[in-house]
Amino acid sequence: MRKKCFNIVLLIMCLLLFSVSLQAAEPKPILFKADNHLKLITTAPGFQIQMFAECVPFARQMALGEKGTVFVGSREHDKVYALVDTNADYKADKLYVIAEGLNNPNGVAFKDGSLYVAEINRVIRFDDIEENLSQPPKPVVIKDSFPGEKWHGWKYIRFGPDDKLYIPIGAPCNVCDKSKEDERYASIMRMNPDGSNLEIFARGVRNSVGFDWNPKTNELWFTDNGRDLMGDDLPPDELNKAPKAGMHFGFPYCHSKDIDDLEFVGSLSCKDFTQAHFDLWLHVESVV
Repeated sequence: MRKKCFNIVLLIMCLLLFSVSLQAAEPKPILFKADNHLKLITTAPGFQIQMFAECVPFARQMALGEKGTVFVGSREHDKVYALVDTNADYKADKLYVIAEGLNNPNGVAFKDGSLYVAEINRVIRFDDIEENLSQPPKPVVIKDSFPGEKWHGWKYIRFGPDDKLYIPIGAPCNVCDKSKEDERYASIMRMNPDGSNLEIFARGVRNSVGFDWNPKTNELWFTDNGRDLMGDDLPPDELNKAPKAGMHFGFPYCHSKDIDDLEFVGSLSCKDFTQAHFDLWLHVESVV
């Protein structure tokens, strides 16, 4: 009987320790005195950098509203924030939580009074949001059929000059060709603001975390983060240019301008694809 009681107590202690370890493993926001880090950033002539807001956990993409509200998505978190500078001193005075309980709501974009938010598997919209920051409306689901894989599944979104919403669908791996299972993988897609006419704009894009358009030519420029486990010096991240739809930028067969992937030798090679326009340093994860 004493041995049985001892085993029960030991089991309870193990369960408690396991529970504590799980709680300790949860991601926590890293808070630091940002002003000290700003001193390390060199800006171009005529530019300066200063703190706008602190304590916005896991902040990622930002979008500016028509009335100056700064909307902030978050990665490895579940919230979307709104920051308001009420006295025009270039520092946020109010912070609102627009939504919580979301699935890695990294991407945010603003158009015609509405805030668009990209989770891993869907895009939602908050209408007339700047008039309702303290009491946000229920979101409208625009599209909820995107792949649900977390690896490279968080999204950066933006409206293009064609008024379409551009959405990257990252490769759910380090290096693989999952496009044979689902052609949306490793691509940049676009759709109308209401979610209709979803289509692939560019293929062979492993994981883009930022893009913009040339205001004169409307050409799309985008970054792409290179694969891992090819050594300390390869491959570089990329800056690419897509002047038209339908181009393929090489992943997983080709990296940069001329680096064929050794895991796909004998199939396609760099000569079969659009090469990177500019090589960035490796693993810098550049944003636009």
